[in-house]
Amino acid sequence: MLTRTLILITIKDYVKLKEMYGQSFVDLLEKELGESLASTAAANKARNMRVIRPAAGKAAFLVPQDNNPADIAYEYKTQAQKDLEPTMLRHTGLGIDLGMGFAPIPIAPDNDQWGAALNKALNTALRMESRPLNMNELSITSRFNTILVQGWVSAHYQPILDFRTDTILGWEALARGPEGSAFRSPVMLFQTAEELGRLFALEKLCREAAIRNVGELKDGQKLFLNIHPKTMADPSFSPGQTLDLMDKYGLTPDNVVFEITEQHSVQDFDLFYRALAHYRSQGFQIAVDDAGAGYSGLTLIAELQPDYIKLDKSLIDDIHKDPVKRALVETTATFADKIGSRIIGEGIETREQAICLKNIGVHCGQGYFLARPAAPKPDVNEECRHLKTVGDISNNIICSPPVGDLAKAPHAMEMSCLVASAHDFFRKNDTFTNIVVVRDNVPKGLVMEYHLNRQLSSQFGIALYHKRSIDTIMDKSPLIVDADMPVEQAARTAMKREHIKTYDDIIVTKKGLLYDVVTVQDLLNVLAKIQVEMAKGTNPLTGLPGNVAIEQEVETRIKQKRQFSIIYGDLDHFKVYNDTYGFKSGDRIIKLAADIMSWATRKHAPHDARLCHIGGDDFVLITPPDSVHKLCQSITRCFGRLVKSCYCMEDKERGWIRARGRDDKERRYPLVTISLGVIEIDGPCSLMEIGERAAHIKKYAKSIPGNSVAIDRRPAIGKSESATCRG
Repeated sequence: MLTRTLILITIKDYVKLKEMYGQSFVDLLEKELGESLASTAAANKARNMRVIRPAAGKAAFLVPQDNNPADIAYEYKTQAQKDLEPTMLRHTGLGIDLGMGFAPIPIAPDNDQWGAALNKALNTALRMESRPLNMNELSITSRFNTILVQGWVSAHYQPILDFRTDTILGWEALARGPEGSAFRSPVMLFQTAEELGRLFALEKLCREAAIRNVGELKDGQKLFLNIHPKTMADPSFSPGQTLDLMDKYGLTPDNVVFEITEQHSVQDFDLFYRALAHYRSQGFQIAVDDAGAGYSGLTLIAELQPDYIKLDKSLIDDIHKDPVKRALVETTATFADKIGSRIIGEGIETREQAICLKNIGVHCGQGYFLARPAAPKPDVNEECRHLKTVGDISNNIICSPPVGDLAKAPHAMEMSCLVASAHDFFRKNDTFTNIVVVRDNVPKGLVMEYHLNRQLSSQFGIALYHKRSIDTIMDKSPLIVDADMPVEQAARTAMKREHIKTYDDIIVTKKGLLYDVVTVQDLLNVLAKIQVEMAKGTNPLTGLPGNVAIEQEVETRIKQKRQFSIIYGDLDHFKVYNDTYGFKSGDRIIKLAADIMSWATRKHAPHDARLCHIGGDDFVLITPPDSVHKLCQSITRCFGRLVKSCYCMEDKERGWIRARGRDDKERRYPLVTISLGVIEIDGPCSLMEIGERAAHIKKYAKSIPGNSVAIDRRPAIGKSESATCRG
């Protein structure tokens, strides 16, 4: 016979919480408690779990008794505390305190005595939940102690992607207990450690596993280690032990970031901050985790002045749909830039979230979309690299040459060369401002002349560095770009570097090997010329690029052998409206059309779509073919709805205006509509061929009454043409 256990989980201080924060708040806690219990049950393969509410703030349920009943209850309580803690912190600034009770029911539900046995078990659990938790009742306690003694803790690693460079900044080490046990979950591990007063011993074990198994870290890459503030203030937490372990596995303090969660309170602030200052003096960096999850975020950030700020997942969820979250994160990123910190967005689960975060200036990202935690440490998924945003390519610059076109021949030195050789080279060659340090022609660092001179001009600079190898003074993380990267993208990346390196030269590679170097000044000069040229073709009314931009964009896409569509937009009955309502009102309708098409492009087209204004009431939108349908649908629907606001009430209500046409005869004319003609290009062709096909499909679109779309169904230009067009 299957024995069942009744588990009772309660929200302590329920009445006080209701009085202080209201019924809606405690209702939210109860809802989240039910969801947490159901989630834990599902993870334990406990099906058809039904939660009953014996009283407000209390949840009881039955589960199979496949373990010590106290252990079962403790697992549900621990996970629920973890799940409810963010809501408590967000609303109250306090942690959550849950109670637990349990009682086995030795008879089956079909037994006549089932009802009485259930009531008896519930009363037993209710009496038990009011008592303080006795960890000695749990067999899980002895299993936890065995884990500590045997060292049965492993580390999984989750990568953190630098959005600016598309390279891995580092990995966060995440603790895992023995596979197949309740302690596989870090929640169970650390909650039990805190209950038993063994937090420092567990963190020491986790830290050792993380450092021992992380493997090679490249120059500039980091290992993020989660540290509870209580352990940092523990007298047993000796930085010397950590340094010895790191030295054994080839790591330096520059590789390690201590990650402190804002959700954990610090009892002895003075001791904690003194310990923190000591570790920083050793070269370690600091990150604040879960920023935004509770009240203490800004206070803790101001006190710690961290090197990294990790945003809580609650801020990342649906950020691409939530303008309030977006504004908050954007403000935080600006704030971080001003205090010299870097933002890491945690819990990224979708491509849309990643693109949104990158677009608003978040420096780095982490989450399941990039990679799940694993051992050995994983790379990020390939689709996460080269995420393109609207901000990646300026709307005012349609085309720019690759950076390799303006790079200059570099001077390279092997890593074994001495600083004295570099110093001597600069004295004899005044046309060079940099030396690229290489290993087998692969760039490993950069030495700028001004930086070397600053190093050597210090009191003991010559004595300290002259006879040492060049890698001791080089910049180990210079900006390295591929020769095919567009100039504007390289310039934007360069300007995002830390202030002291903003104008350092840029190393250019081809297939990973040293190719050239380029100065930031050269990049900016080229961009300035491009912007001047593009400005000549910018429409003064809409601010959109014009004919020059269209020609350059089309020619570039054909040269790159890209398949694309061109949507030609033209306003119908516009001249009649312009003559009747005046030029100012006519400009208003043109601006309305431009705004609607711009909005639709941002919403439905990829980042590389381009909207241009030919002149008058004619527009061109260049986009990949798969976004044509949504674009055209959004533009025609939106324009048809909003254009009515440009008419007087009488004309709007009757749906037409009385005016004189080109033949000077007065008649009825419909309200202004928009016609969209679509053609597709998929191969080599001339601008003349495109123009002829476009004129034909645009004429056909305008022959359709109302807001209309006509898509050319013939084979794409550049391929054989045999079909006819269809609206």
